[in-house]
Amino acid sequence: MIPYLLRKLATIALLLVAVFTASFFLIRLAPGGPFDEDRQLQPEIRRAIESKFRLDQPLGTQYREYFTDVFVRGDLRPSFSYRNTSVNQIIAETFPRSAALGSAALFVALLLGIPAGVFAAARRGRAADAAMAAVFALGLAVPNFVLATVLVLVFGFWLGWFPVAGFDSLAHLVLPALALGIPLAAGAARLVRAGMLDAMDSAFVRTATAKGLPRRRVLLGHALRAGLTPLVTWLGPATAAVLTGSLVVEQIFAIPGMGSFFVTSVQNRDYTLASGVLLLYFGLVAVLNAAIDVALHGLDPRVELR
Repeated sequence: MIPYLLRKLATIALLLVAVFTASFFLIRLAPGGPFDEDRQLQPEIRRAIESKFRLDQPLGTQYREYFTDVFVRGDLRPSFSYRNTSVNQIIAETFPRSAALGSAALFVALLLGIPAGVFAAARRGRAADAAMAAVFALGLAVPNFVLATVLVLVFGFWLGWFPVAGFDSLAHLVLPALALGIPLAAGAARLVRAGMLDAMDSAFVRTATAKGLPRRRVLLGHALRAGLTPLVTWLGPATAAVLTGSLVVEQIFAIPGMGSFFVTSVQNRDYTLASGVLLLYFGLVAVLNAAIDVALHGLDPRVELR
């Protein structure tokens, strides 16, 4: 276990360096700059601002100093768009909101997806199974921003059950969590169903059935545990989908999370904020994927940690 974790840490470190390097050069080589909209600035004022943010230095020097600040000092530098505010402060304030939304969406996905997958697997080949398959396909086909719009219209404006903007209470999480979680629930249900069907055809489940165990116990005590392995594998990409999908959903529901700040940073060419959020996103996904590998090994010791 320890050698695996050390290898993973080294891989994550190399990944973050690669992401940092790619984002640094790509965002600076893109057309436009962080102060292009300030067209009324006098040349000397523009030079002073660029000097303050160290944009007047050669590109190689900028990279070297920025690399040292980020990976040695842990300083993501001030934001270009939000004056007198550091990227560290912005992430510290916005990450808990995005994490709360992502956790709620994954909770919705598992709460709806696991029972639906078990229900479909228990009725393999019947009309209920075919109906559930159609529901899963629909859930996967509808983009989360379309689903978010429908949820806002129905439950926000027509019925008035939930607020449609802001982040002041748990009620504000319901609609965005459903918008992110329902498509994920469809994917989770399909994986649970497929995993359980494979398990139900295996020797140990047939043996449990032959012993006369109740069908409910066979399904939930034997087939479900084996069927959860594909679901656990899927949680890593699902987390990435939550992180990237929340960019749009946070904009729709006016949630001041990292997603909305990241969109703004790209629009405004805010180099430091965009790079800081990208590093956090990729780091989280890499760490979660490593945690998924460990969880898979715990579920099935035959799964090797590589």
